[in-house]
Amino acid sequence: MTTRYWLVKTEPEAYAWETFLREKRTVWDGVRNYQARNHLRAMKKGDQVLFYASVTTKAVMGTATVAKEFFPDPSATEGDWSAVELKLGASLPRPVELAAIKADPRLAQLPLLRQSRLSVMPLEKADFERILQLGAA
Repeated sequence: MTTRYWLVKTEPEAYAWETFLREKRTVWDGVRNYQARNHLRAMKKGDQVLFYASVTTKAVMGTATVAKEFFPDPSATEGDWSAVELKLGASLPRPVELAAIKADPRLAQLPLLRQSRLSVMPLEKADFERILQLGAA
């Protein structure tokens, strides 16, 4: 099975990177967009994830791994919504800000730039690795 790569976005007020650092695992729930839901459903155990803090921070903060494949979203009171469980990876030595992503021509086709409101999106391996390079000390 091939590892796939993803980026998940959250508002720090809803779920902060610092909270994930303390908890080490989290249920990624509350997604209420059909395209993002379908991406959650495509995630497989072991897939690699970038954690992006939106709104105020606007930066990739670190990595995670899919620990549990999709299951019914426990926060949903109606509808057919899904969640996954993420396991903490590591903080990037230097968060990769949105401005740095926009300035890198190799990342011009990144879904984060083309569909900025989407909260769960697939990444190409090369894009995932490039963001990690940008976040290296």
